Amino acid sequence: MATTDRQAGTLALAHALSAAERGLAVIPLSRSKLPALRSPHRDDPAPRPCHGECGRFGHGVHDASTDPRRVRELFSAAPWATGYGIACGLRPHHLIGVDLDTKSGTDSSAALRELALRHLFTIPETVVVLTPSGGRHLWLTGPPDVVVPNSASRLAPGIDIRGAGGYLVGPGSRTDHGVYGTAPGTSHLPPAPCPPALLRLLLPPARTNPSGSAGGHGPGHGHGLIHFVLTAQEGQRNTRLFWAACRAYENGLDPDLTNALVEAAVHTGLTEREARSTVASAARMSGRGM
Repeated sequence: MATTDRQAGTLALAHALSAAERGLAVIPLSRSKLPALRSPHRDDPAPRPCHGECGRFGHGVHDASTDPRRVRELFSAAPWATGYGIACGLRPHHLIGVDLDTKSGTDSSAALRELALRHLFTIPETVVVLTPSGGRHLWLTGPPDVVVPNSASRLAPGIDIRGAGGYLVGPGSRTDHGVYGTAPGTSHLPPAPCPPALLRLLLPPARTNPSGSAGGHGPGHGHGLIHFVLTAQEGQRNTRLFWAACRAYENGLDPDLTNALVEAAVHTGLTEREARSTVASAARMSGRGM
């Protein structure tokens, strides 16, 4: 018997509440996989950026919650929802989604295997969600002090990354193209930590600057890394510091450089404690320990 929208909505809410119990913040989605609630500011003559400060629903991933009461309120406000999205980058999992697409004739799974061989990492056992089109979503977790950005085919053709500010369609969601579900034997698994080598690939590359390339090996290398951190905007500071510290440890630069990187990060607005925590994470990721 065909599933009605009302039944699909009831099932979506049940799945969303189950995900919320696991610490995954959720929002209701429509059959098109878009947030089910429209922006309350869509008709404003001069809308200003709002991430939910107005107290109303309709701010996409910024509405996401693990609070069962709020989740029920969200779905009550969107009775047409037939699925749910899981926000990435939030506590406690700091979820990173690796979306292996099958469109455009690309073999994204083969591309990921090639990347793993080239950069010497292995994808651990983790939650795998199967999409109606034959693709797969791999759930990984990242360090709390590292912001992984969203990207589309930057890593390799057909591989999209869902990071901070993005969301994954949750298993059990019903869309125009079918139902999302977990791969056999993976639904009971917790999201696995992202391999350090893969995590470094997911972070934005440094830009070349007059002081020297932030990714090079010349005498200006240290100055380039410091400049890279100093020019970070709000929302980029931890990510840039982590990337620069990883490069410093990998290339065996003078340990004093890490102190200079911390000072640069503090200059951009991070606290010294936050900066040293991020540098310590980079040390662990680079196998240097601290």
